[in-house]
Amino acid sequence: MSANANQNTLTITDNRTGKQYEVPIENGTIRAMDLRKIKTGDDDFGLMTYDPAFMNTASCKSTITFIDGDRGILRYRGYPIEQLAEQSTYLEVAYLLLYGELPTKEQLAEWEWNITHHTFIHESIKKVIDEFNYDAHPMGIFIGTVGALSTFYPEAKDIFDVDCRRKQIHRLIAKVATIAGFSYRHRKGLPYVYPDNDLSYTGNFLNMMFKTTEVKYQPNAVLERALNVLFILHADHEQNCSTNAMRSIGSAHTDPYSSLAGAAAALYGPLHGGANEAVLRMLNEIGSVDRVPEYVKRVKAGEFRLMGFGHRVYKNYDPRAKIIKQIAYEVFEVTGKDPLLDLALELERIALEDEYFVKRKLYPNVDFYSGIIYRAMGFPVDMFPVLFAIPRTSGWISQWVELLEDADQKIARPRQIYLGYDERDYMPIEERKSQIESKARSEGA
Repeated sequence: MSANANQNTLTITDNRTGKQYEVPIENGTIRAMDLRKIKTGDDDFGLMTYDPAFMNTASCKSTITFIDGDRGILRYRGYPIEQLAEQSTYLEVAYLLLYGELPTKEQLAEWEWNITHHTFIHESIKKVIDEFNYDAHPMGIFIGTVGALSTFYPEAKDIFDVDCRRKQIHRLIAKVATIAGFSYRHRKGLPYVYPDNDLSYTGNFLNMMFKTTEVKYQPNAVLERALNVLFILHADHEQNCSTNAMRSIGSAHTDPYSSLAGAAAALYGPLHGGANEAVLRMLNEIGSVDRVPEYVKRVKAGEFRLMGFGHRVYKNYDPRAKIIKQIAYEVFEVTGKDPLLDLALELERIALEDEYFVKRKLYPNVDFYSGIIYRAMGFPVDMFPVLFAIPRTSGWISQWVELLEDADQKIARPRQIYLGYDERDYMPIEERKSQIESKARSEGA
């Protein structure tokens, strides 16, 4: 390939045929379909790209989240994550993600009222939660219950009715926190705590999690604010695995509840929403500060990975990790310092000074400190992915709405490279065993 004199095109020479093709460049990309005209003959399907895991393929155009991994930059709708974490609230950020601008005082008040007054769930949804086994994982309960919401609100299928869609958005952002709180109480064998409309979004969530015998639950202001910041940091993160799932399911014009249940299922995976749990397991395995150097040595020897370091996108210090690290100190002023913090700080210090990790650009990511904070606040480890799913709901819905309003989008349907058999004849069952054995012997040889 060579750059054409026209800076907005790419000239491709097909060495198989000697033909040249000029492909337009837009926003630093070429359209994959433009490669289809590159053929060796009339019976050739045309050239495709092979990109497992979407390492270098843009599946959409978006105006929601910007990431510059090399420089450690994260912005929502243009606003630096550092400013939002310091000055904003989660519900204000959710509004920003959905509507593109920060709300006015009146818009925010109306938005908060709509979310607050949709936090209660239908009593029959409680029965759905009740049917899960007592030791069911909270994330499994969350996924199943969110999916079940589609049967309670069948009008949600009318996804192109803007007013109807807005109501589902209010319901989802409001009810995921309630479902999360109920899933925790169910797991603990505790009575459900109904929402308290006098509390903030995060304060109410803490109420539904931890209220016991007090008449009126009053969340600790520091912990309430810490959760607010953590929710802001987790609200959206561009086209990650779960967001891609939300868009892919949504491209079939699936209702938002079913789409979001699918996104949450993707988040459930240990390579995605379970990463902070893996960090805690690693820190517990190390056990003490004096064992950190030996553990790092074994990581460098290739025995295992250093959990909470490195990121698919960030090749610099994850900006969210810097914010969370500061929040950790504030939380520990209230809860008492978790002994794992000293261990984590020593591990971070050694890794940031070691050429092995610096050369590979393995810096702490958002998961490195978040699990320690959640544990200090009293959240059990199996609630960690649920705590991720609550704030990410606003990001998933924002991406889903953007998909529906994008004329370029069609139902997601990736291509494949078929490497199987050519056509072959059906074989009667009596003849198959000997052939399978013969094939196994020849492959063994």
